[in-house]
Amino acid sequence: MTAYARPRRQHRPEGLLVGELVRLEVSDGVGTIRLDRPKMNALNAQMQSEIIDVCAEAESRDDVAAVVVYGGERVFAAGADIKEMADMSHEDMKKHAHLLQDFTKSLGAINKPTISAITGFALGGGCEVALSTDLRFAADNAKLGQPEILLGIIPGAGGTQRLARLVGPAKAKDLIFTGRFIDAQEALAIGLVDQVHPAEEVYDKAVEWAKQFVGGPKVALGAAKRAIDQGLDVSLEDGIAVERDEFAALFATDDQKAGMISFMENGPGKATFSGR
Repeated sequence: MTAYARPRRQHRPEGLLVGELVRLEVSDGVGTIRLDRPKMNALNAQMQSEIIDVCAEAESRDDVAAVVVYGGERVFAAGADIKEMADMSHEDMKKHAHLLQDFTKSLGAINKPTISAITGFALGGGCEVALSTDLRFAADNAKLGQPEILLGIIPGAGGTQRLARLVGPAKAKDLIFTGRFIDAQEALAIGLVDQVHPAEEVYDKAVEWAKQFVGGPKVALGAAKRAIDQGLDVSLEDGIAVERDEFAALFATDDQKAGMISFMENGPGKATFSGR
């Protein structure tokens, strides 16, 4: 197996990052990471690499306050590209597995609010993409699952870890051991998704959620995300220490001053933030 060569990133005149299979679309402060590999958005190595590039762009752009991940009207992502992996040897996969995890880690590392808008199938690697965002809104026709066990393997892009942290170890083991698909309502009941909407509305609902952070306290939002995510990986005592450090650091920001002065003068929820 030869190493995958990442294509050159393309920037359209409006500054949007465009790959062959993944692009970042920005509108009114919300960035949409659009997965676009018909018909099923199978996540091959090229797509994984382009996701890493687009995540870096979304993280760096001041005109992106929050991010929606979307696979289109028919399907979110049906999983990794099995044809690409089927003939890999153990040594091949030891090398490729880093990319397989890096692309979902890059989604989780965007230090802004993120949400998946899930239509159709979100299976295997597609489910792992959704698990890497902060929230998940599902269409009423969505099917989610980690069916890797049916191929004689296990989730390899973070699924065993993120799913267990989200829904608890027993429910995660049920889904991963059986490989079964679940519908949107069961996913909502176990906490795998946060809201269910008609398929034609789910993307707009996700964008609506994301838009509330446009013009918001960007630094504080990033601090809150880091405190929560880092705290999940350490003891309660250490997590509280992370929170303490993030909390104190915000008193060096313009937004903290603006927020507190506005609260004292005008009451809550009326501050104008600069994002500094």
